[in-house]
Amino acid sequence: MPPSFSPIHKCKSSFPMNNSNSKTHYSETPIAAVILDLDGTLLNTEQATKGVLGEFLERYGKVLDREKEDKRLGMIHKESAISIVKDYELPITPDSYTQEIMPMYQEKWVHAKALPGANRLIQHLHYHGVPFALASNSMRKNIETKISHQQGWREYFAVILGSDQVKAGKPSPDLFLEAAKQMVVDPVHCLVIEDSLIGVKAAKAAGMKVVAVPSLQNAADQYSHADSILHSLLELQPELWGLPPFDDWVDKALPIDDPFHLKGWYSKGLLCQSKESEESALPDQVFGLFFGWAKFDAHEIFKVVASIGWDYGCCTCKRKIHIHLLEVSNEHICDQQVQILLVGYIRGLTNEENKAIDIKIPEEDKSIARVSLDLPEFTCQKSMMFFPEASFGDDYACDEKE
Repeated sequence: MPPSFSPIHKCKSSFPMNNSNSKTHYSETPIAAVILDLDGTLLNTEQATKGVLGEFLERYGKVLDREKEDKRLGMIHKESAISIVKDYELPITPDSYTQEIMPMYQEKWVHAKALPGANRLIQHLHYHGVPFALASNSMRKNIETKISHQQGWREYFAVILGSDQVKAGKPSPDLFLEAAKQMVVDPVHCLVIEDSLIGVKAAKAAGMKVVAVPSLQNAADQYSHADSILHSLLELQPELWGLPPFDDWVDKALPIDDPFHLKGWYSKGLLCQSKESEESALPDQVFGLFFGWAKFDAHEIFKVVASIGWDYGCCTCKRKIHIHLLEVSNEHICDQQVQILLVGYIRGLTNEENKAIDIKIPEEDKSIARVSLDLPEFTCQKSMMFFPEASFGDDYACDEKE
């Protein structure tokens, strides 16, 4: 069936998001359907299963090689199994590897959370009658397990496809072409959203437009074939593709359905997160200006703006979180344990802001945060600040020089 929306929308959302990494000119070819990847695009399975492969390799006296695993991102499991057995010289067959490790992954998949902006996008497309499909390199039965705890996902997708349902998985275009075929939409009218290079290559091979949201932040410069590169789904502007714009902004701020809880050590405007704190772990796709409240060990609570970006070194990529107090000077509080609740999003960061050692928050953004934190759409979350005292470890992810 044809989509029930007008193919080209000229209206804009109430507050256009920062799309500094996106190309500024898109084809006039209207988008009639959207195809979404699963792992690393919609679902944070990487964080949920963190440590599984390393734990498995330890059984055989092997040590995980992060660089090798990053290159395997997006591969179908069968190919990944063959590659892992060979690279680590494991004394087992790829089939035995699969039989041993799959239960370990399955146990973790049910704990995987939706990535920021994923539920928002799915509900938006469903509400506006835009056909959308799920096309993953995972096997279909594994897709079902992964999405089983995500409300509405199975029902909302027009098509769900796994790599075992087509001749070849990504980077072959088969998955995307089959999804378009089942939705009865010409491939040139499809928009793909992907996190892996393999997925981007598959989408372009299918003749489709593609938005990349890289799950490897230090590899974003490798996604030049994508039509648009974003840090997060929160930066997505559907109207740039002829789709209905989001209408959930409250003036110039976006409420976060699942607020971020952070904890650590506050020093000189920086948040140094505990390395041992799994609760505080942010998805890599969290990037930009956010706002909320900070509760210090003296039990004082302040409104804050948080700048969340990345510090790109020659061989490393490290999270960088600046906390700006809105009601008092940053010098008023120093070297204290802190708990932070982020409930709203303002915009992404420019390249210059992300590279800055000491980011300066524009007064306009501070004003947006101050006003928003007095609105009921955001104040309803403030009670979360009064949760029991969190335990703080002694090992924090901040260098002394910072």
